[in-house]
Amino acid sequence: MAKSAKTKTEVVAETPVPKKTRKKAEPVEETVATEAPLQAVENYSRFSEFDIYLFKSGKHFKLYEKLGSHVAEHKGVVGTYFAVWAPNAHYVSVIGNFNGWERGSHPLSSRWDGSGIWEGFVPNIGRGEVYKYFIKSNNHGMELEKADPFALWCELAPKTASIVWDTWYEWQDEDWMKNRRKSNSLASPISVYEVHLASWMRDPADPERFLSYREIADSLVPYLKEMGFTHVEFMPIMEAPYPPSWGYQITGYFSCASRMGNPQDLMYLIEQLHNEGIGVYMDWVPSHFPGDAYGLFNFDGTHLYEHADPRKGYHPDWKSYIFNYGRNEVRSFLISNALFWLDRYHADGLRVDAVASMLYLDYSRKHGEWIPNELGGRENLEAISLMREMNEAVYKDFPDVQTIAEESTAFPGVSRPTYLGGLGFGMKWMMGWMNDTLKYFEKDPMYRRWHQDQITFSLVYAFTENFMLPLSHDEVVYGKGSLVGKMPGDEWQRFANLRLLFTYMYTHPGTKLVFMGGEFAQIGEWNFKQSLDWHLLDRAPHQGMKECMKALNATLRNQPALYDYNFSPEGFEWIDSQDRENCIVAYIRKGLNPDDSIAVVLNFTPVPQYGYRIGVPSAGRWEEIFNSDASSFYGSGVGNTQVIESQPERWQNQAQSVVLTLPPLAGIILKKSAK
Repeated sequence: MAKSAKTKTEVVAETPVPKKTRKKAEPVEETVATEAPLQAVENYSRFSEFDIYLFKSGKHFKLYEKLGSHVAEHKGVVGTYFAVWAPNAHYVSVIGNFNGWERGSHPLSSRWDGSGIWEGFVPNIGRGEVYKYFIKSNNHGMELEKADPFALWCELAPKTASIVWDTWYEWQDEDWMKNRRKSNSLASPISVYEVHLASWMRDPADPERFLSYREIADSLVPYLKEMGFTHVEFMPIMEAPYPPSWGYQITGYFSCASRMGNPQDLMYLIEQLHNEGIGVYMDWVPSHFPGDAYGLFNFDGTHLYEHADPRKGYHPDWKSYIFNYGRNEVRSFLISNALFWLDRYHADGLRVDAVASMLYLDYSRKHGEWIPNELGGRENLEAISLMREMNEAVYKDFPDVQTIAEESTAFPGVSRPTYLGGLGFGMKWMMGWMNDTLKYFEKDPMYRRWHQDQITFSLVYAFTENFMLPLSHDEVVYGKGSLVGKMPGDEWQRFANLRLLFTYMYTHPGTKLVFMGGEFAQIGEWNFKQSLDWHLLDRAPHQGMKECMKALNATLRNQPALYDYNFSPEGFEWIDSQDRENCIVAYIRKGLNPDDSIAVVLNFTPVPQYGYRIGVPSAGRWEEIFNSDASSFYGSGVGNTQVIESQPERWQNQAQSVVLTLPPLAGIILKKSAK
């Protein structure tokens, strides 16, 4: 059976270490006890000279194998090795239940090589031990108690200590890992279900209780399999103790969220998804971190991870702190963290949050609140360099994964290779499509004829990047309402509009992302404090929406024309984008095989059209393979039930044409019959 990359010492940690009975004492006032038992900490190191060289030069991308806490055997005794980067510390010790939180009993030694790393081996403690680092700073003797930046697990909030743990797991997803390139490449059908695990589903018997990772697996995995999504994207599942941040204010970058279980529990969830052929993307947040007293901020009494100048180091939108992307050791920390989730947790990709805020020094700042770069411009050259290096490292070690940028500006080449001057991401969120599309759909159909450009403009730039089309959590929170709540009209029209919206999304070039609840038309705005409203599926409109989404996912998987040329203009051709009077658009999606071509027709009004002629690319018998107005979707059932013979009448620059019935507020997909 395949296992995650492990060292021999980490495997030793699987045997529980007996502990002596200890009485917890109150922390002493003195920083260093004069009679501290220094022999309690042994000299031991996991660092080679080459490790230190890489770390100091910003090129060590597997720091999680070195820094942090690691159960090991030293001189025949099992214990825990601790290592922490604190270059401006005068004194560092390990404190925890094992020593009564006494600051002077277990001091670490500062390395001689100027790396700023403090380390040491404490015998007879192991997996499950709770600890922090006590740091006395060179900066005016400031005294701090800090969680371990490299901790693999943390105490449940509001407690804030780190826990000695490991990432040993007997993985059983070998088939997926060996073959995931087929399902995870840019030439594959990709539809992503975005999930906030803490609010997707709660315990029905106790709505306040979070389900564990293992409990979620029992429900989420079969649900995604039923719905036909190819991937799931987890909103941040790193340790983030402030629930209203939805996980984006991270304090434990290497720790999974403790409220739902331990690292092995999360690995089990990912393994179960993989064994059902479902890929796992994770949200990753290198853009900012919170100022909690026990976290990264002011770590050794100085601005170690963040910039000292608030014009570069403080984020005005999120009241948080910005990493110092120009500091080599911080670059090693961030790139190591990206690789860690791909390595130890078998993640299939990283969706990188708030990239736009990293790219620009003046992001969300007024004149005088930011400092230009060395060339006098507004671009954050250090962050740009970091992202390029991160993507190069990711694709070098994990060529079959994806990195996805949430980037909302026109910054060029986000998803282009670094050797061509790009940032090197695999994909980029198509924020312009999302904004224009929702604005269009929110309008009463009576007025859509004057806004046809909003629904067609995205094709002007659709192939400038490898775009993912997102309808994400950001669109259904903070007073914006749910997706179905944005739609105009009575109940039937709102649901018809939503089915049409998803039909347009799934037939538009690019990969797809849908936030949880949208697939069954959650009525209420997303609330991170409670479960989705699953009871709505007892009602026909919501069940119909769910069936429509299942059909769209199946169509995406089964029609190569919808993904062969996802990011290339060869795969798209307008039939008609100018019928403003009727608010109808039609286009062709093409596959590598010409016989795979399909025609898409979208009617954005509640008026059905009979005898509507469109051009088609070739002669033959065309049949309707999808109709968002189907009765099984809670539609009216208007459509084309018979195969349609094309006519040699040139129409809309096509040599052939067909005459159709177009259902109200609906989209249909046609394909030439093989019969």
